[in-house]
Amino acid sequence: MIELSDTNASAIAERFKALGEPMRLLLLEALRRGECSVGELAERTGGGQANVSKHLQVLLQQGYVDRRKEGTTSWYRITDPQVFRMCELVCGGLEQELDRKRKLLRRRK
Repeated sequence: MIELSDTNASAIAERFKALGEPMRLLLLEALRRGECSVGELAERTGGGQANVSKHLQVLLQQGYVDRRKEGTTSWYRITDPQVFRMCELVCGGLEQELDRKRKLLRRRK
């Protein structure tokens, strides 16, 4: 296990912060199926190309994706598939929390 120093905590917080934007999660999900161009990602997510590019830059800086250029087209792919495991853990926690709240609401009726 990695010791959580001030430096490590800051780096980890930055990685998590990159996932705090819904568009970035949508981009990662779109890339789960394989490499895509910015145009394809904009089409799949409903975002504008400039906005998609901005979010991809954050994901690139944090190491979640990689980019290759082919002429004037940039292609992106997932480089850290563990991000999907993290998302599944969070989704599982959300489901448990919703179940807990539903049970509380049923008791109050």
